[in-house]
Amino acid sequence: MASATLTRTLYNCNLTSPNHPKPQARRTLDSRRTVTGARRRQIRCEATGVASENRQQLVTTVKNGNDSLEICRVLNGMWQTSGGWGRIDRDDAVEAMLKYADAGLTTFDMADHYGPAEDLYGLFINRVRRERSPELLEKVKGLTKWVPPPVKMTSSYVRQNIDISRKRMDVASLDMLQFHWWDYANKGYLDALKHLTDLKEEGKIKTVALTNFDTERLQIILENGIPVVSNQVQHSLVDMRPQQRMAELCQLTGVKLITYGTVMGGLLSEKFLDTNLSIPFAGPPLNTPSLQKYKRMVDAWGGWSLFQALLKTLNQVALKHGVSIPTVAVKYILDQPTVAGSMVGVRLGLSEHIKDTSAIFSLTLDEEDVKRIQEVISKGKDLMRMIGDCGDEYRRA
Repeated sequence: MASATLTRTLYNCNLTSPNHPKPQARRTLDSRRTVTGARRRQIRCEATGVASENRQQLVTTVKNGNDSLEICRVLNGMWQTSGGWGRIDRDDAVEAMLKYADAGLTTFDMADHYGPAEDLYGLFINRVRRERSPELLEKVKGLTKWVPPPVKMTSSYVRQNIDISRKRMDVASLDMLQFHWWDYANKGYLDALKHLTDLKEEGKIKTVALTNFDTERLQIILENGIPVVSNQVQHSLVDMRPQQRMAELCQLTGVKLITYGTVMGGLLSEKFLDTNLSIPFAGPPLNTPSLQKYKRMVDAWGGWSLFQALLKTLNQVALKHGVSIPTVAVKYILDQPTVAGSMVGVRLGLSEHIKDTSAIFSLTLDEEDVKRIQEVISKGKDLMRMIGDCGDEYRRA
């Protein structure tokens, strides 16, 4: 499909873009950043985000055998640091990350090719070590991805690349390494995953996971004894493919799903309600890579008119509960079988959505809400038939 080609091109551009900032030298924290024990206790006690009665819904554990990791059910996605969403100021970005963590949103998702994302995490985690409580430091998790070219996966090559991420993130052990592979015809992905498992046994990785793998390959990987804890896939009200073959295998094996594209780059929001993008300059501009990517998904699913019907339904549900459209959209996906967490992209230092995100954990969608939403999304086309299984949008020409 043409749209799949464009999607892969967009994803691949982030691997090689010359506009990615070079890693910044880490500066010694000055006296203004020194925090006393009393201030640490104050920070720990401040109710900046999720209410205490909702904290049991805030976290979950992904596991396979003896490997496990506790993560926040809403993850802070850092693709937006890679360029295309506005200039990121390093210091402002780190301050924003601290604000998210203080609010209880303590899990950050990044990748080796998301521009300065791993370096920003390194600066951030050092601030947490110096300025926050040991309790908060324990809760903070950094999930990264490795997206190598399909070359021979030797032990030394895998080790070298993982060491780069460890150095950039300034951690002895990666909380989670999510592995992506472009070409299934090249079985090197099994070699890479076996080497990653060896690094896990050495303590350089805490958990091994996947991103954008389909059901068939996930089963092969599990049959080869790779202790995968999760698979990160595209999943939204428009793209319900993960609830077909993938969810069935996950329920049988215990592997969890971490979802991205859940608010479709912002398309699933009040901003695009009652808009007509077919008229030039009549609606909000599609001026970010994610908006452009997910608009193509809307076109494949059923077009803008059907999408407007979905937005209107979501708005009615949101008004009923006193929340926003994105809050409803994320909660619906979090309620799906085998979904451990959903990604919400963060434009660090440029905008924030802590209030909307925190509201997810107090929202309960009742049977009427679910029925109304399902009635609309059932009118969309079968993306499994049109595109293929999870991740196939990156592999089809």
